[in-house]
Order: sequence, then C-alpha cells, then structure tokens
Amino acid sequence: MPRGRRGGCWPVRACSWKGPSMTQIQRPGVRWVTEQSRVTTTELFFDLVFVFAFLQVTTLMTADRGALGIMHGLLVLAALWWLWSLFAWLSNRVRANYGLTRLTLLAVTPVMFALAAITLEAFRGFSGGVVAPVGFVGCYATVRLLYLGLRWYATPGLRGRDIVSLGVPALIAVCLLLSAALLPLGRFGDTATLAGQIALWVLAISVDYGAGMALPAPRRKIFSARHWAERHNLIIILAFGEVLVSIGIAGRYLHASASLLIASALVVVVVGSLNWIYFDLSALAGEHALGTADPHYRVRLARDAYTYLHLPMIAGVILLSLGLKHIPALVENPHSYDHAEPLDSTGRYTMYGGIALFLLAHAGFQWRLGHATRIVAWPRLATAALLLALLPVTARLPALQSLAWLAAVCLLAAVAEFLVSRRQRRRLRQALSEQTGGEPATDDNTDSAGPPPAAGSGC
Repeated sequence: MPRGRRGGCWPVRACSWKGPSMTQIQRPGVRWVTEQSRVTTTELFFDLVFVFAFLQVTTLMTADRGALGIMHGLLVLAALWWLWSLFAWLSNRVRANYGLTRLTLLAVTPVMFALAAITLEAFRGFSGGVVAPVGFVGCYATVRLLYLGLRWYATPGLRGRDIVSLGVPALIAVCLLLSAALLPLGRFGDTATLAGQIALWVLAISVDYGAGMALPAPRRKIFSARHWAERHNLIIILAFGEVLVSIGIAGRYLHASASLLIASALVVVVVGSLNWIYFDLSALAGEHALGTADPHYRVRLARDAYTYLHLPMIAGVILLSLGLKHIPALVENPHSYDHAEPLDSTGRYTMYGGIALFLLAHAGFQWRLGHATRIVAWPRLATAALLLALLPVTARLPALQSLAWLAAVCLLAAVAEFLVSRRQRRRLRQALSEQTGGEPATDDNTDSAGPPPAAGSGC
C-alpha cells in the first residue's frame, strides 16, 4: 500500500465520494460529471468570450488613465471572473455538452459577449448617460438568472435555504451594481459620483466573494479533479493569449523596425516563461492534490486555490498587458521613437508589479496545495521581490532595456524552478499515470450517468 505524503510517497488513488445523494433521480436533459470527465467543446466556446473580455478590461484601463482606470478594470475583471467561476462550478456537476446544460451555455455565451462589449462603458457611457452602464448590469443579471435556473433544475434536492443562499447574494450584487449605474443621475459632483460607484462595486463584489467563502464546504462537491484543473489551466492560457493578441493589435500599423521586432520577441519570452512556471509543475500538482484529497477538503482546496487565487494571477497578467502598452517601440511611430526614453510610472509599476502579483498569487496557490511541492514557492517569492526591487532602477533605463531585464528575470525564474522541482515533477507524473491507469480519460460524450451531485448551496 502506498504511504501518504508524510511518508514521502505520493498517494496514487483518488478519493471517491459516496453519500445520500447517490439515490437521487437524475432529471431529464442533464448528465452527471464523472471523475474522468474532461473539458468539452461547449465550455471552450464559452471561454473564448473571455479572450475578448480580457482585451476589453485592458482597454478600459488604458482609456481611463492612471489609478482610476486600473481600479475600474480590476473591478470589472473581478465581476467577470465570478460569472466564469459560477459556470465552472456548475459544469463540474453536470456535463456541459449534453441536453439542457449545453443549451443554457450556448444561450449564456452571446449575453456574456454583449457584457464584454459594454465593458468600456460599465461606469459611465461615452455620452455621459446611464444607458450603457444599465445595459451592463442587465446582461450581468441575465447571466446570473440563467445560472440560477440551471443550478436549480440540475440539483433536484435543493431546499429552501439552499435556494436563498444562492439567490440572495446574486440579488444584492445586482441591486448594488444597478445603484452604481444610476448614480450619475443624482446631483453629485464627478468626484463624489466616481467614489460612490467604486464603493458600490466593491461592496457588490465583496458580497459574492464573501458568500462563496461563508458557504459550508460539506454542501458542495467537486466531482472531477481532472476537469476542474483543466478548466482553470485553459483560462490561464487564454489570459496569456490576451497579452500576445493585445500587443499584436497595438503594433499592427507599425513598420517592422528593429525595436518592434526585439520588443515583440521579448514579450514572447516573458509570456513563455510565465507559461512554463505555471504548467511545468503546478498544473500537475493541482490536479493531483484535488484527486487525492478528502471530498470535503477537496471543495475547500478548489475554492481557495482555484476560484480565489487564480483571480490575482489573471489580474497580474492583465496588468502586464497594460504595462506593455506603454513600451514606445510597441505603440508609437518608430520614426519618432527615442531609444533613450524610459517607461512612465504607470508602465513600470503595472508591467513589473503585474508579474510580481502573478508570482505571489502563484506561490500562494502552490502553498495551498500542500507541503509536498511548497519548495517551488520560494523561487517565485524571490523573483517577485527582485522585480519590486528593480522598479527604482528601471525609472532611469530606456523602455526597451526595462523590458529586456523583465524577460531575463522571468526566464531565470523559470529555469530555477525547473531545476528545483525535478524530483517532485517525476513523482507527480508517475502518480498521475498510476492514478488514471495509464489510460486516456473517458470522453464526455459517453452516456454513462455517473454519480449525481449532492444537493446543497455553493457556487
């Protein structure tokens, strides 16, 4: 018998959950997720909207220059992330490519696209009116309503208090966002209106995230560790893709100067290094930790490590994208580009600070997974500290040199983590191979029903 983690070996058998809900009747139009379920094409289609949404968040930060734009962008990102997380939790219960679940996701996708399109006017319309902000809240409320309807139908055993715990936070959040959208109609000054909108948005987001933290873990289930980890892996890929797409869009009218080519190559090095840091060990560790955890602990682990700690990771990537748009070689006319021009303060702090935020959140993610792979958290913490220490230095460096230093630090961090985690990586791959029996995962298109989800509240 394999010993536990304290004995130095990796457990190779996933915990399975059995309980009273095994006797529940599966409703027509839904199929339960099994432990070997994978992400479906319907979920991938839904997630594609978030490439556009991430681009819109970056554009919102750019349009409203300074701290106000960054604050607006981060608030919208937090709201969008919560909507995505709700459907991530739901599609881990019922298969997204079958029956009513598929139809609901396909209906939600255009609403989410419209929501992303209105993001630039989420706080105030370009004409100063409230039509666009109210439209944003309307799309947001529609997505929440569709989720609640499918959540209620797909879980036959929901009780009154469960429905209240799901519906009340959504209603409060929608009312607060609507109040923020209508605030410009009041007789307030611009400063008071902006401060009031931010306060109402912060309160609305706090209600959702606070309710998610307060809901009891035994009332929720994670049915497929593989599906859960894979779904979050893919959204991280989309965030990385947003950086490359946004830089490509920014430089589409520039001539192929040496500065543009060098800057573009350095951006790919930065993103590639972050991609290596996330997927080389952490993606494996996350799936393994979920697959071998006790069912109730698995829920808390999924909530903390993925739903909550992945948000600052994506926020860090979005801030990196914003900072890169301040590199003159990427956004200015190359004929007027001054090679000695340094980055402005917004560019430096968002570019270096964004990656530091990503690494800090990623270190927290690794720490939350368990002590077996915590050794790789230290290179990330050291790299984040180094990036913050370099901020005063980059104030005097040309912008392209600041980007080169950033690429070098990220590349060295990826190499250091690779060297440090060799033993853990081999053990994880062997454990995951034994856990799945060396066989490919079962396709979600199969008709096996699998165990029904437990009734209860939760995301």
